[in-house]
Amino acid sequence: MKRLNLKINRPFLLGLILTIALFTIPLGTVFSQEAALIRLQTGIELYSQGRWRDAVLVLRRAQAEAASDELRGEALFWISLAQISAGEHGEALRTMDTLMETDPVSYRLEELSYHRGRTLFHLQNYDEAILVLAGYANSFYPGPSGYLDREDGSRKAAALYWIGESLFAMGQIDRAQDIFMQITGEYPFSSKYEASVFRLAMIEQKKIEVELLALLRWSHEEALRNMEEFQRRESFYDQALSAYQRRIAELLGSGEGQDRLLELENENVLYRARLAAAEDRIRSLESTLRETNETLDSIRGYSQSERLESMRSSAEELERTIRGIQ
Repeated sequence: MKRLNLKINRPFLLGLILTIALFTIPLGTVFSQEAALIRLQTGIELYSQGRWRDAVLVLRRAQAEAASDELRGEALFWISLAQISAGEHGEALRTMDTLMETDPVSYRLEELSYHRGRTLFHLQNYDEAILVLAGYANSFYPGPSGYLDREDGSRKAAALYWIGESLFAMGQIDRAQDIFMQITGEYPFSSKYEASVFRLAMIEQKKIEVELLALLRWSHEEALRNMEEFQRRESFYDQALSAYQRRIAELLGSGEGQDRLLELENENVLYRARLAAAEDRIRSLESTLRETNETLDSIRGYSQSERLESMRSSAEELERTIRGIQ
């Protein structure tokens, strides 16, 4: 996690708080307040060094020694940030609630809503995180130029980024893409610009993966359907073949089967005899036809009436011959 680089003018801070304390709290508590301020500054320095758990211990003492709600609220604010950095998000959320109860008018409350949204995201409470962060982002209004200044723009972009992360985690890829595109398009100076560009690349890759998975799933389902159809047909053919084989075996192994084979052989002999007779008839008709043609050629020199009579006689003889063959 990125560390916050803080530069605190310790003498100035102590002097300012002590001056306020002289007019707002009894004199007897001034030195206790100064000790709390020193512990607060030490805790903030430990936080900036990444020593988050050490910072929490020191800031807790500052909270306990503080003589005003404002100072206690400031200590609680930095405790919550240290807990977030240490990954103790549940503890951080409870610390934020304590801060709101301790100092309900703290100037840190607006910034605290941003950190609450981040904490809710890490606790996977995405819906509530989006609501809190959207409220924070909408609290910034453009100046006379119609645009946010760089500081406010960076803060709004940071809130939008975590909204996009929440949507991405919820699987709402298209909405998350719109958020990250808004950051890269409107807030290129933001610290979340590079992270948003990276997320956009990941979203494009994820969309490709989703399409490939859908295609693979369709191909797999189609292959399964074809396999099932093939197996169904193969089973049907196997069953039919087995039935035929059993029937043949039954016929061959029983007297009925032998009788049927003998009957088929007799029918085959009969068909062959009929075929031979048909072939003899054809040869006889061809011979008669040749004789008829020869007769017609021999009577071509007769008179017309004799020719007709001869043709009629030949036709009758041919008809009798054919009938005799039949």
